[in-house]
Amino acid sequence: MANVIETTGLTKVYGANGTAVHALRGIDVTVRQGEFVALVGPSGSGKSTLMAILGCLDRPTAGRYALDGEEVQGLSGTELARIRNRKVGFVFQSYNLLPKATVLRNVELPMLYAGVSRRDRHERARHLLEKVGILEKADVLPATLSGGQRQRVAIARALANAPALLLADEPTGALDSRTGAEVLALFRELNEQGNTVVLVTHDPHIASLAGRRVEIRDGLVAAPEEREEAA
Repeated sequence: MANVIETTGLTKVYGANGTAVHALRGIDVTVRQGEFVALVGPSGSGKSTLMAILGCLDRPTAGRYALDGEEVQGLSGTELARIRNRKVGFVFQSYNLLPKATVLRNVELPMLYAGVSRRDRHERARHLLEKVGILEKADVLPATLSGGQRQRVAIARALANAPALLLADEPTGALDSRTGAEVLALFRELNEQGNTVVLVTHDPHIASLAGRRVEIRDGLVAAPEEREEAA
């Protein structure tokens, strides 16, 4: 299987000289196509910084990062935005839906930025909403939905451009346990369909549902990565 994520010696330093903070101290991580990986670590461990770099929301200070075979470090802001739109689907704890746009329009938005025709993005958005079990809510506003329904919309939006990587940051953090379990089951189903998923969490139970767990502590990978045993 090809590598969707490959980092070597990834470092991130904020500030300079006496005020420098070393958020990442040399991260080596590989995620293969089709894997479901949980990125875990306590507050201040560097996992959020790593997630931002993996999602092309930030640049490393040093080291190498290849996303779906494309070298990312050193790219301009415009190039990073292009890669984010094409290759990364984001799911956030707070959903980040546009409140004045319908559910369908929210899902269509990444395709609009990618230049997909109106007809094609409309058809694909409806297909994705059906895939996540919420097609009947296509024409309503996000404010009318429950938290679990909003997260399903966010997942559909994340899949809009068929990204190489589905990156989820504490996606069940704002949900009750039952609804959270349903959303996690959806992530597992998407992974079984071939989607590469990296899920950031502080919850050991949630991490245990992934095929592999990578723990970040003090800016480093804390323990050897354990791959899921072959069936």
